[in-house]
Amino acid sequence: MITGAFVDPQSGDYVSVLALEIVPWTEWLTWLFQVMPVFFMVGGYANAVSLESALARGVEYRTWLATRLHRLLRPMLLLILVWTVIAGLLFAGGIRAESVQFITRVALLPTWFLAIYTMIVILAPPSHAAWRRWGYKSLLVYLLLAAATDFAFFASDWKLPNWSNYFWVWLAVHHLGYAWRDGRQGNPVVLLAVATAALGALVLAVVWGPYPVAMAGSPGDGPSNSLPPKLTLAALGMVQFGVLLAIERPMRRLLENPRLWTATVLINSMIMTVYLWHMSILLLLLGASWFAGGIGLGLQPGSIDWWWARIPWVAIPALLLLPAAISLSPLERMPRPTGAPAPPLWRQLPGAALVGLGISLTALFGIDGNPLSPANTGIVALVLGGAWMCGITYRFR
Repeated sequence: MITGAFVDPQSGDYVSVLALEIVPWTEWLTWLFQVMPVFFMVGGYANAVSLESALARGVEYRTWLATRLHRLLRPMLLLILVWTVIAGLLFAGGIRAESVQFITRVALLPTWFLAIYTMIVILAPPSHAAWRRWGYKSLLVYLLLAAATDFAFFASDWKLPNWSNYFWVWLAVHHLGYAWRDGRQGNPVVLLAVATAALGALVLAVVWGPYPVAMAGSPGDGPSNSLPPKLTLAALGMVQFGVLLAIERPMRRLLENPRLWTATVLINSMIMTVYLWHMSILLLLLGASWFAGGIGLGLQPGSIDWWWARIPWVAIPALLLLPAAISLSPLERMPRPTGAPAPPLWRQLPGAALVGLGISLTALFGIDGNPLSPANTGIVALVLGGAWMCGITYRFR
């Protein structure tokens, strides 16, 4: 997770900066800033509402899935296409393929969420049915599978099975959204007790167990809590679940204020756009600073001045992101064309898998800009071809 950049005043080299490595104590801050469990939890709630509505209206699975995939993947297609063009221009301008890959990998890193969340959506009907039948027992199954996977990794260094935790961990957190929807989360006292117990288990796993401290990013060459996810992220999700739902009622009372409610609705209407494009805006600002002689990039990482400079380096991208999000957010609100038939499942399921594979590769390796390279045309073909199989249109208006 790149948090900034630094121009060495002696060599003039442009160096990416990872704050977790420069200032190790910031690893503990990731416990506050790792919000992906909240995304999956809210996704579980939203999928439960959507499934219940579809069931009440007699909507079949393929139509429900086509609608969900359209809402999820359509905003991402523009991001992929824009960076494909930028990568091609950089490569044509003489930038090394490795450098182009690095730039695009950083810009497209947020797409990893859609790669796994698309699979979670496909599995939502059976996982929701499991929840309705077995309740928290089904959640326990996912947690046990995640724990067994972690044990195999740490005890035997089995790396390949470890990637299955993208399912077990996030399905478990997604299940918490089902509990929220059904009102089976318990009262605030129970919720805070759950959060306290989960936090205690998390501290034990990090201090006396084999897990690293950072809940986001991967400093050094050791194991990561997030790549692929570990049971620790499920524990963090339970902490967040307990705390957030314990204060749900007072927060609802606050939202009775029309201004706060309007602001909440506005943010919610473009949250996916903000998430997808925030790294792109930061990269474009870093590029502009570089071409302007390295303005703001010459401070020694970890110094007092560098920390004070984080304020404008957060505020300016946020201000630039706002108009971009407002102009692009209609993409995530546009429904499927009225009357458009849903593609059959034999098209949608492999199509979604191809999209997931394509955006996983972009998040892991980036796009190199060479039109003859599989790391460029091949990856883009996976994404666009899979989107076509899912029935997603490419008209971005």
